[in-house]
Amino acid sequence: MIPYTDFGGNGTELLFLHANGYPPACYLPLLNALAEQYHILAMHQRPLWPHANPKELRDWHPLSSDFLQFMEERKVEKAIVIGHSMGGIAALRAALRHPDRFEALILLDPVLFAPGFIVLWNLVRMLGLGWRLHPLIPTAQKRRRAFDDLERVFTSYRRRPIFRYMDDTALRNYIFGMTHPGPQGGYQLRYSPEWETRIYYTSVWHDFDLWRGLPQLKRPTLILRGAETDTFLPTTAFLVRRFNSHIQIETLPNTTHLLPLEAPHQVAERIRRFLP
Repeated sequence: MIPYTDFGGNGTELLFLHANGYPPACYLPLLNALAEQYHILAMHQRPLWPHANPKELRDWHPLSSDFLQFMEERKVEKAIVIGHSMGGIAALRAALRHPDRFEALILLDPVLFAPGFIVLWNLVRMLGLGWRLHPLIPTAQKRRRAFDDLERVFTSYRRRPIFRYMDDTALRNYIFGMTHPGPQGGYQLRYSPEWETRIYYTSVWHDFDLWRGLPQLKRPTLILRGAETDTFLPTTAFLVRRFNSHIQIETLPNTTHLLPLEAPHQVAERIRRFLP
């Protein structure tokens, strides 16, 4: 059985898919806001599964298969799905495979790049340079795994530019969500650097199917992007609109790729306005 977290709430069931390196508990302000009207179930993607082997992942297609299996296990006949980053791509690909199983999609700054970039990344991989040239892999490989004091982590992270739009509550939730108590005391990462780097390395290069499928996507779909994102770029937004004019795309000011952590209440409000 695929593990998940039930964040409670009443009403229509919403399924949530997290990003690479961000376990579901990192999104607590957003999920609590949504739980006022919806029942939130957050699937744990395979980097959070016990004994899962990162070397077995060759691209992101299995992440969508995992989600479809989760829907079967939970007996979800027709899903409303919210996916952030990697989770958005897992949800989108699953919906393109089985559109009849989905009622609506909300994609939060999904890792969708233009076809030209996919060609470039394929070339990089063919030359054996993927591990060296991916901009996020070196940092993930050096990520600290154990911590003695989470308050010291907060003080350190508070100074980092990447977290500039996250308030103190959101940043503390992120730190608590990404760690768990260690067996010998202190705290450890929930999400291993081996999995984080593997997810980065296996991204993008098999994503032409997403662009082929976009014109046929008929389910109501909302994409929320950060105004300062480095992921869902304006060129991608332009192409998505050309491929499928029914997809709604909105940009949130003063946000980056981490918009569900930076602006949880604004994101929740946009989702509530979008859903019937």
